[in-house]
Amino acid sequence: MIDAGFVVMVLQAVMMILIAPLFAGIIGKFRALLQGRPGAGILQPYRDLRKLFRKGKVSGNNHSWLFSAVPYLCLASMIVLAFMVPFIYTHVLSPFGDLITLVYLFTLFRFAMVLGGLEGGSVFGGMGSSREMMMSVLIEPALLLSIMSLSMLSGVTTDMSDIPVAIMSMGFGAFGPTLILAATSFMITLMAENARVPFDNPATHLELTMVHEAMILEYSGRKLGMMELSSQIRLVLFMAMLGTMFFPWGIATDLTVMSLIISIVSIFVKMLVISFAIAVIESLTAKYRLFKTPNLLIISFTLSLLAMISIYIL
Repeated sequence: MIDAGFVVMVLQAVMMILIAPLFAGIIGKFRALLQGRPGAGILQPYRDLRKLFRKGKVSGNNHSWLFSAVPYLCLASMIVLAFMVPFIYTHVLSPFGDLITLVYLFTLFRFAMVLGGLEGGSVFGGMGSSREMMMSVLIEPALLLSIMSLSMLSGVTTDMSDIPVAIMSMGFGAFGPTLILAATSFMITLMAENARVPFDNPATHLELTMVHEAMILEYSGRKLGMMELSSQIRLVLFMAMLGTMFFPWGIATDLTVMSLIISIVSIFVKMLVISFAIAVIESLTAKYRLFKTPNLLIISFTLSLLAMISIYIL
């Protein structure tokens, strides 16, 4: 007999994958409204993906099989992560739902995209890949420290099934310098990891300012659709982590109908708030110059380091 917890785990992973384009559209709609524009509908990313998956590919002859394998690797890594991140229920793919594994899979995604940019054979692809690697030197330590601070605060292991339960059991005592500093650091990392302003502009058409877009510039058709979908899933995964691990109140810890309904409502409210916050940040700030972005990443690393230190001094 199939375990009910396993069924809910699969359903929440599928839900995250399906709503990934929706929240990309919601962020775009929020940003447009804040800038005084009507903007595209929130379902526009679905239409764009449908169009891309129906198109044929156009590519050069100066790349190897690795160039074609990268979109599959990126999408596969994000699908695996969808089974590891709590969304509406704390039960995830244990014992593989580990914070360290999560960081490595995000790193695998970045490594695959960098290889894809280099394998494309274009000047802009190599430029975007080198910029991505420069930023990753500071992104990964900040990401690892912020989530490890959360693990230390909860007093449990790095298993993502246990951390939300432990944080909720602390009640209002969890709201302290450690949680606030770690969450702020994670928010900055979220913006950097997902190529959002001020680190990058996913809507830019200026090749000299591209980072993320430069690495996928040579992709087209179905493979470009896979790269776009995997990036959208990555954004939703970061938003889900912020909503269910740093602020887990409302997530279901048992399989009653009422707790699942409350969990679904609470996580969607949290993600709408996070989406609005992203739109506000992107509307109030401009894209930083390339050599200014490390300053923000150093701030993120410092905040996560202070979060870790505050556990032992407070």
